[in-house]
Amino acid sequence: MEGTGKQGGDQLSIKKSEPVLIEPQTRTHSGFFFLSNLDQVITSSVQTVYLYKAKKVGGSRDTLSDIFKQSMAKILVHYYPLAGRLRLGSDGKYNVECTNEGVLFVEARANCNMDHVDVQVITDDHSETTGKLLYRSPGPENILEMPLMTAQVTRFKCGGLALGISISHCMADGISAMEFIKSWAETARGMPLTTKPVLDRSILRSRQPPKIDFPFGQYAPAETSNLSNISNPFQGEQILTKCFLFDSNKLAILKNMAMEDGTVKSCSNFTALTAFVWRARCKALQMNPDQTTQLLLIVDVRSKLNPPLPKGYFGNGIVISSCLGRAGELIRNPLSFAVEEVQNGINMVNEEFVRSWIDYFEVKRAKDFRLPSHFIVTSWTRLPIECADFGRGEPAQFGCANLPADSGVFLPDGKEKKGINLILDLPVTAMSTFQELMLL
Repeated sequence: MEGTGKQGGDQLSIKKSEPVLIEPQTRTHSGFFFLSNLDQVITSSVQTVYLYKAKKVGGSRDTLSDIFKQSMAKILVHYYPLAGRLRLGSDGKYNVECTNEGVLFVEARANCNMDHVDVQVITDDHSETTGKLLYRSPGPENILEMPLMTAQVTRFKCGGLALGISISHCMADGISAMEFIKSWAETARGMPLTTKPVLDRSILRSRQPPKIDFPFGQYAPAETSNLSNISNPFQGEQILTKCFLFDSNKLAILKNMAMEDGTVKSCSNFTALTAFVWRARCKALQMNPDQTTQLLLIVDVRSKLNPPLPKGYFGNGIVISSCLGRAGELIRNPLSFAVEEVQNGINMVNEEFVRSWIDYFEVKRAKDFRLPSHFIVTSWTRLPIECADFGRGEPAQFGCANLPADSGVFLPDGKEKKGINLILDLPVTAMSTFQELMLL
């Protein structure tokens, strides 16, 4: 299997081996594994790429491959549902049949040094480059037949290494996926697990009878009219994905802008940047001033429940909170206006919100549920990327490989995580305008 992609005029050619299934080292549980309603919302995959600089380590290349595969077999004993397959129940919801079939593992070799690939290339050229660094099924995708996880290890010339991982979102959100990768890395280094996974998801079952105390109608189909006819001005244009770095100085400027009129007394990097990007995106898309624009925030609820979800909880611990505003108001008012909207969207997520969200999904059922595609923001800036050490040190670079349409992702920049990389997609013309607005 072979593929090529272009970045900066250089040709990236990667030769992939045939995929193999890695089963748990010992036979684990059989039967069906319960998935909570929070696991049903997003059925795509969490796809990430980790880049490692060349490092002198003992053993041959075959030994390195064996370390990845053998440690995977060991860690799957603890995370046994990942070795199963999704099934669709008569109630329209997914669960996992623990078949012990295993996860897919692929080895690959690149024809260049790792210097040719970085976060900018992964994001700006994600359809070309990450398609080579991640294994993707060559045929039509049927999530009921696909493994719940795939891993590809790509060796570069001069010793660099890329690890591309795809985990079904039904199994894990970004936080849980990172916790699994940390455990896998610890096993590869011969270390005991720092945190053992908590697999029981019944603590997030819906209440009986369901009790919905929040208005979730904004998640129903056709909740806002498209006054701007957004697709028309950009019809036929290519969609670009770009990465924008906000270093600590730019983040400080944004926070000062958010608080300069005295309306907002304090704000985080996340709220300031989210509000700024929300406004800029409305401008770039030339929205009608009366257009209602919806911002969807991915909110981690692990600490918002009483009691909190246990440490090591493996599953989805996120909900989606909604902020609604008219494009004209967002653009016309100072940044503090949008910041307050974002803060309100985050603060409304409490125990009752989460339980109501779970019950809302129970009532609507999967077949009736639909997320509107406006603008979705998620932040991975606090993920412990440095824990993905498989014996070659911390990753030198980290990237998100599958950006959903109409979304923005915040990734940490640098070892000390003082900056934020914003990744989002827009039509070509809108992206040009957006880039100008990013100049602080």
